[in-house]
Amino acid sequence: AERAIAGYFEKTATGRDPKAAANWVVGDLFGALNRLGLDIEQSPVAPDRLGALIDLIADGTISGRIAKDVFAEMVETAEPPEAIVQRKGLRQVSDTGAIEAAVDAALAANPAQVAQYRTNPKVLGFFVGQVMKATGGKANPALVNEKLRKKLDG
Repeated sequence: AERAIAGYFEKTATGRDPKAAANWVVGDLFGALNRLGLDIEQSPVAPDRLGALIDLIADGTISGRIAKDVFAEMVETAEPPEAIVQRKGLRQVSDTGAIEAAVDAALAANPAQVAQYRTNPKVLGFFVGQVMKATGGKANPALVNEKLRKKLDG
């Protein structure tokens, strides 16, 4: 079993961040396999497909949050992650215009929190949540934070 796990990990981690690969294999994959009563050789998610999912996060195609949903679907269907992302329209929104519009709408709809931000910068998290809700969780979180800070601090 140890050799099979090591082989799976090696195939998943090759050419990628080994820490990210380890987190996905140990956390998500083992969790799913335990839940299904399967061992690593019976995994519905092939190592190259788990690696492809990690690549989609690394290149900004999807967020880590969306990746969790895609992974759950991979376990159910054994489909490649790219196909699931395409079919469900889960591609992360990195269009600055669309994000800026969602940021503007969140700020306009919550003037009390805008005022509160001056004394409590933690309110930024509230606005991030509002923008993520407005974009169905698809907005690039780093861009959302950048746009919000620019508008609130500007």
